[in-house]
Amino acid sequence: MSRGTDPIFAEERRQRILAMVGAHGRVRIAELVEALNVSEPTIRKDLSLLEQDRLLRRTHGGAIAVRPLFEPTIDDRSMLNAEAKDLIAQSCAAQIGRGDSVFLDSGTTVQRIARLLDQEHVNILTNALGVATVLADKPPSIRHTLLGGTVRSLGGTLVGPVALETLARFTVNVAFVSASGFAGGGISVSDVADAQVKQAVIDRARKVVVPIDSSKFGVTDFVTICGLDRVDLVVTERASEEIRELCQDHGVELRVVGTAAS
Repeated sequence: MSRGTDPIFAEERRQRILAMVGAHGRVRIAELVEALNVSEPTIRKDLSLLEQDRLLRRTHGGAIAVRPLFEPTIDDRSMLNAEAKDLIAQSCAAQIGRGDSVFLDSGTTVQRIARLLDQEHVNILTNALGVATVLADKPPSIRHTLLGGTVRSLGGTLVGPVALETLARFTVNVAFVSASGFAGGGISVSDVADAQVKQAVIDRARKVVVPIDSSKFGVTDFVTICGLDRVDLVVTERASEEIRELCQDHGVELRVVGTAAS
């Protein structure tokens, strides 16, 4: 994927490195040199800087993907990349039409979608306590159902056998499914119980939308939810060429919103 003599700014080059590492799990320096058309010392410097930021792990001759060392609380996550999440949520909320049945999960971007909802006669299904709280103040024409289950306080979700059993009774037109990682192996999160609910939701949805800010690209977290072929649409504020190609290869529609949507 050499870009010939076209210049690549350092930030863009490092985003492309992260995307390549995330897409394949690992990458060799020689592959990066060829793909980015820069010198080996430049790549080594980039890898060192990305490792310092804990975005990848250097190996002999290359780098491998890493996952977050801990799961931040939902309040902490809500403050990260707030502007990008607002743009993504606005685009997603605009896709919900009158009479739609919709699943909203626990992601901070998805909670923003709940706040923006103003369509009449929609049915919202959720396992997120935060989403249910937001929807409680909406007009009665926005009906919502909160799944039962075991409370997972860190993520503010209801999970476990009861949640999965209840979920099996529903079918939704569209599911907005959040993830903390997006790479060639699929979308992923840090918790097994959360992943199980998201997997069940995907099975019950006619359309799966992943609202995700670009900081999650190239990341592989602890549990894979599903492969990219199960995703219909990704909404983000910025996407590198590798992410665009990854979506295209798996038949995923990619929508880039905001100032980076060019």
